[in-house]
Amino acid sequence: MLTLDAFSIYIMLCILAPLLGAFTLLFLIIFEKRIDLLEKQTREIALERELQTALYNQLNQEIQPHFFFNTLNSILSLARLDRKTELINSIETLSKLLKYKYQKNESIITIEEELIYSGYYLEIQKVRFRDRLKFHISIEPNVKHAVMIPFMIQTFVENAFKHSFEKIPGEAILKIDIVQKNQNVLVSVWNNSTNLAQQFQSNEGGLGLGNIEKRLKLLFPNEHTAIQLSNTGDGTTVTAIFPFKTLEET
Repeated sequence: MLTLDAFSIYIMLCILAPLLGAFTLLFLIIFEKRIDLLEKQTREIALERELQTALYNQLNQEIQPHFFFNTLNSILSLARLDRKTELINSIETLSKLLKYKYQKNESIITIEEELIYSGYYLEIQKVRFRDRLKFHISIEPNVKHAVMIPFMIQTFVENAFKHSFEKIPGEAILKIDIVQKNQNVLVSVWNNSTNLAQQFQSNEGGLGLGNIEKRLKLLFPNEHTAIQLSNTGDGTTVTAIFPFKTLEET
């Protein structure tokens, strides 16, 4: 025969058991929904990354025909002037450039690699402009292995020729300076013409800078990046600012 205390405990268990079961079931339902939500968010993040990567690669491909067209134009001008020796040298340099391009077909490259690539273009232009062209490249050793988007320096250099040196007679001076400032890399390309900024403010030169801005934001999301144009009176400077990161950190 049950005592009063045992009977009370029995009654209490009969009351609490369904409540505990209900709370457990409710917890499992909430937990399952939370898991489903996290899985959905993970899928959405993965999809967003895939879309961002696709867009980034598309922007990289978009700027390449623009560059090759202008390079071929430079070589064509040598052919029209019947400068055969320089023409041969330029074609050889273009061959090196194309070989390097297809050996280094990455979506992210180091600053050192970008300078090699841009150097081939400058070699072609040096043949074309002869003594009229003078250029200088300065880079701090510690930033050589920092990563960047492809064709950025190349685009800055190319626009200096397209919008300034090809349109304005006289000495053509180009300076490339790359330094580290705090946790950022500053890439500056200066030329001795004030015409470049005017061209970029119009629709004629918008593709290059707009493309670079988009790619920088895609490569370094949620971090500070910027493109700055400045006219110093003795020339025009285009500066790109982006985080200092190595391949291991990306």
